[in-house]
Amino acid sequence: MSLARLAALHGVAVSHAPPGGVTVPAPETTVVAILAALGVDATSPAAVQDALDRAESAAARRLLPATVVRWHGESEPRALAELPDGTELTIALEDGGDHADWREAPCGVHRLTARSPDGRTGGCVLIVAPERAPHPPRRSHGFLLQLYSLLSARSWGMGDLGDLAEFAAWSGRSLGTGFLQVNPLHAAVPAGPGGITDPSPYRPSSRRFPDPVHLRIADIPEYAEVSGPDRERLDLLREQAAGLRTAVLEKGALIDRDAVWALKRAALELVRRVPQGPGRRAAYCDFVAARGRPLDDHATWCALAERHGPHWRSWPAELRDPRSPGTARARRELMDRIDFHSWALWLTDRQLAEAARAASEAGMGIGIVHDLAVGVHPDGADAWAQGEVFAPGMSVGAPPDAFNGRGQDWGLPPWRPDVLASLGYEPFRELLRGLFAHAGAVRIDHVMGLFRLWWVPAGCSPTEGAYVGYDAEAMLAVLVLEAHRAGAVVVGEDLGTVEPGVRETLARRGVLGASVLWFERDWGGSDGPLPPGEWREECVATATTHDLPPTAARLNGEHTELRDRLGLLTRPLREERLRERADVREWLRLFQELGLLPEVTAHEESLAQSGQSTRSAHGTARAGGAQGLGRAGGVHEEGPLGAAHEEALVRAVHRFLLATPARMVGVWLPDAVGDRRPQNVPGTWDQYPNWRLPMADAEARPLALEQLARSPRLHALMELFPGGPRRDDGEPAL
Repeated sequence: MSLARLAALHGVAVSHAPPGGVTVPAPETTVVAILAALGVDATSPAAVQDALDRAESAAARRLLPATVVRWHGESEPRALAELPDGTELTIALEDGGDHADWREAPCGVHRLTARSPDGRTGGCVLIVAPERAPHPPRRSHGFLLQLYSLLSARSWGMGDLGDLAEFAAWSGRSLGTGFLQVNPLHAAVPAGPGGITDPSPYRPSSRRFPDPVHLRIADIPEYAEVSGPDRERLDLLREQAAGLRTAVLEKGALIDRDAVWALKRAALELVRRVPQGPGRRAAYCDFVAARGRPLDDHATWCALAERHGPHWRSWPAELRDPRSPGTARARRELMDRIDFHSWALWLTDRQLAEAARAASEAGMGIGIVHDLAVGVHPDGADAWAQGEVFAPGMSVGAPPDAFNGRGQDWGLPPWRPDVLASLGYEPFRELLRGLFAHAGAVRIDHVMGLFRLWWVPAGCSPTEGAYVGYDAEAMLAVLVLEAHRAGAVVVGEDLGTVEPGVRETLARRGVLGASVLWFERDWGGSDGPLPPGEWREECVATATTHDLPPTAARLNGEHTELRDRLGLLTRPLREERLRERADVREWLRLFQELGLLPEVTAHEESLAQSGQSTRSAHGTARAGGAQGLGRAGGVHEEGPLGAAHEEALVRAVHRFLLATPARMVGVWLPDAVGDRRPQNVPGTWDQYPNWRLPMADAEARPLALEQLARSPRLHALMELFPGGPRRDDGEPAL
């Protein structure tokens, strides 16, 4: 009982209740390990009692918590309302000014000091935030894409920021898109000798800075001024990059991020030799000054990784601490390399701004939607530079759920909630400021992490984790405040296990949810597909995500076969097939009832009128109608889904999404061109080419950006959307 009380005081849950299941207790060893990561000794009954006494005594003496939130226009925060009568409060505003009354403090992050009548004093960070994040300016549609997969004729082996700007300019003007949501562009952990970079954009080295691998080298102004032998070497690098691009687009090669970065880094070394003009030099110096210590730390880590390898825990002991005398000496020795990496980050920042500008000039109401990963790689730059914020020996994951019965361990060290609070959430504030700088919206991956995260101790399976709570009000206040300052929308990916009240709280603060068609069911009633009119308005509605199969693969069952080949099924293949077919049939039946399948219905009627028939899974001849629709839907055992029916059903899915009240409707770009291959299969590493596949058509033939823009299938789908292409002569509108 004492251990449970101690755990509760530190936000550690000793049990959890899966949806529709019984309460599952956390292993005692897990609770003890998590408390140790929070600096609390609970290894014996005596240690537990001592820690409990100290925690309760400190709470009784404390006048104010470390951080207090005030929502602008709402009632007085509870922590302040409960102060003793006569307590004096003074406030120091974030801009350095004073204010007589803390109740009139503007939105921002301030310092509040309290003095009680009995002489006790205390201070806290006061976060004053708007009531809600900015709302989308109007209902809009857009694409969801993985940037690395979108190669063009100018790419160096993977999609880059030039491609993003080009795609934004085209889709905004030609298709009426209001936004483009991209994968996280965070800095990756570089490959060590003989190794490869972790290709997952959701396990980055740093979330505070983008990766220069996304640079379009030819768009750097100094690129054109490289001359002499350096120009010859640069041209050779460009030819080698063209070879990488050709291998991916024409020869079936996978995207090789390491090879791309090797060529781009060599090119950057040559471009850097060209002197900058005074204006560009001044702009670079301003960037360095504005980003301060975080930029210096990140660039220092990059320079040290070049010399000692990417795993900082194996560096010489004196270099594992960013504030040590040894690291200070290394900074002086590596000054030129630190400047190189800072300069590369500045160039990347400039091209991110140019992509955002291209989207705005193309008429997009929202623009680029950047993605914030849940955490960072344990060997990366952030874990090195901000070690005190991360819980040692812990990894973030997820408990078992309907889609993944084994649970998940993402290999990401979690932030310590106590340290975040003591720092006034500055690490989170800094992170968001950088991400919002060039974003029309930010998507928060696993937004439930603002409330709680599933911590898994090292050496344990994901099933042996436990939830650790965060101050959701403070995290949300920081998020809403930074979004307000940037004038940007916030999208929270709220799929999976969501505790009661979370979605309601997010909606109250203006955070849009993520609604994926296949998961939207009447869970409180019939359990059947949720009709479009009953969907929530405050969401981004999509057919799929980067972690789920493309729509065509789900319709024809290919994803079930793939998961079986990869050993990921938790039930027999035949049972899984039957379950998936039943699910798809339910949706198809609803589509038919709503009149969303005009092409398929017309085809079935034509067959019936001509005396032909389709056959059900059991071989019974049936003409037209719902039974024929079932066969057309590919949910049978007689073969794959026909191309024409597949396209028709994918269009029906998007007609359905448009029939919902969702503020934003997202089209998974591979769906638009028929690609059936998932970009990522959770639970796999080298068994599947996660995060390395280029965009491709229905035959798995890679498509360059220029080919994609001419795709008849894409144009036919986008005709459904307001402002999309229109055909009056039977040809795609290009």
